[in-house]
Order: sequence, then C-alpha cells, then structure tokens
Amino acid sequence: MENILKLESVTQFNTQRGQITLHPLVSVLDQTKSKQIQAHRYLSEVYIIFLKDVKCEELKYGRTHYDYQEETMIFIAPGQVFGFDLPENVVVQPSGWALVFHPDFIRGTSLGKKINDYSFFSYDVDEALHISTRERQIVLECFQKIKDELEHGIDKHSKTLIISNIELFLNYCTRFFDRQFITRESLNKDILVRFENLLYEYFKSEKPQMIGLPTVSYCADKFHLSANYFGELVKKETGKTAQEYIQIKVIDLAKEKIFDSSKSISEIAYEMGFKYPQHFARLFKQRVGQSPNEYRLLN
Repeated sequence: MENILKLESVTQFNTQRGQITLHPLVSVLDQTKSKQIQAHRYLSEVYIIFLKDVKCEELKYGRTHYDYQEETMIFIAPGQVFGFDLPENVVVQPSGWALVFHPDFIRGTSLGKKINDYSFFSYDVDEALHISTRERQIVLECFQKIKDELEHGIDKHSKTLIISNIELFLNYCTRFFDRQFITRESLNKDILVRFENLLYEYFKSEKPQMIGLPTVSYCADKFHLSANYFGELVKKETGKTAQEYIQIKVIDLAKEKIFDSSKSISEIAYEMGFKYPQHFARLFKQRVGQSPNEYRLLN
C-alpha cells in the first residue's frame, strides 16, 4: 500500500528542507537553499504554492503527473495529495520557490472568506500555470515582500501586510490563468468541439436512462481535466457555465422530441435522463418560457 505521510505544519515543511521558521503559520522559501529531501507522498494540511524553474517530471499532484515545463506554478490546498513518484530511499533536491501558509493564518480574514474563490487550488491533471519571464518577476516581487515582512520581525502590522501580499499574489495568478486560457485558444476550441460531440453521442446512447443527465464532472473527466478547470474553460469560450451549456443542449434535444406526439412529456423526460418529470418541466419552463405541453400545443 502506498505510504502517504501527513504534512501538518509550516514548521514541518521548513524543517524537512533544513530552513529556519520565521513564523509558525507562513513561510517563503528560496529552495536553492534547501537541503535534499526524501521522496515521499504527502497529504497536505497547509496551502503550498510552488514556483518551479526546472523540469521535475517525477512530482505528482493527485493521481497524475503535471506537465512540467520551466517557469511552472503549482497550487496545493489542504486535503490534497502531492509528492514524488519515486522509491522512498531516493533523495530529491528542491528548486525554485515555495510559499506555504496554514489555514489558521487566514481564518477570519477577508482572504480566508474568499480563498475558495481561487479555483486553481483545485485544478488537477496537466493544469499547472505556465508563466512568462515578466509574470515570474511579478511573482518573485510578491514573494519578496512577504519574505521581507517575515524577516522584519513580527509586530501588530505584520499579519495584515503579509495577508494583503498573499491576496495580491493570488489575484495576479488569477490574471495569469486567464491569460493562459486565451493563449491556449486553439486547444480550448478543440475541447469545445469534442464537448459538443460528447453530448451528442451521450444522448444517442442509453446512458441517459442508465445513469441520468451528463454532469460537468463526467464531461471533464472524459477530457482528463478537473471540473473547475473545464468549467472555466467553457465559461471563457462561450460566456456560459458548463452546466448551462449542458442544459441548453438538453433543451434543444427536448424540443425535437416534443414534436413526437406519440410520446408523453413524462416519457421524454425519463428518456433524456431526468429522474422526475417535474424537474424536466421546471427546467424547460425556465429556459423556454413555456411548459413542455404549451410548447407542443403552440408550435
């Protein structure tokens, strides 16, 4: 059985790397100054952001290898597994930079209330952030400001300033991910075409009757993407959420089926994967402005 260790604190993270802890709940490390570490897999109880400036294909996040390139950023949240897919007797030299902070550090603050809005903490397979030289400079400037505050010595202003700089950094990362979606436009459009085809084939099959309506997670998994990343990709390309996009396709197909008067509205609802006909009727009315029966009679 795979041995997964708990990473419970900032101090534990620092100590493994032979670096001092200036604050028990937050740290910024220049990993060129870290000692070699054992290759382990960890269940994290802290937030970790890695800025990698060399390829490191062994490091895994979740179940899958990251598509590492130079200048890559990885975001790990509490409850997620990360580490090295290597024998445990192997040692690895950390590189790049790392920002680590405990959930307790931001609890009750404005950042604590909005941390879940940064959906890239739950991105998964091959969804790392690849940054430009200029973007890397901005990241390092944010890290340096946090580091300076930690080295300045803790006073009544320290926490506010450190959290403000973490939030600034995360807001920049949101911008960088938006840029990445744009620069991968051709790839995104290819996925949209495949999304259309996936829905078309899904409703041609018996899957609606067997497993119900297609979910965002089901579709994302078919493209080896996390649901969050897939949802944001669809939203940026179409202006609609992935769930809305699925619902539009469901209603378009339902309109065609409603013209078949040999089938009742309930039969159509079950055929399309709705567990309850009233759920189908409610969605149809929301989207079309008429009930399925009204649409059948008036068209």
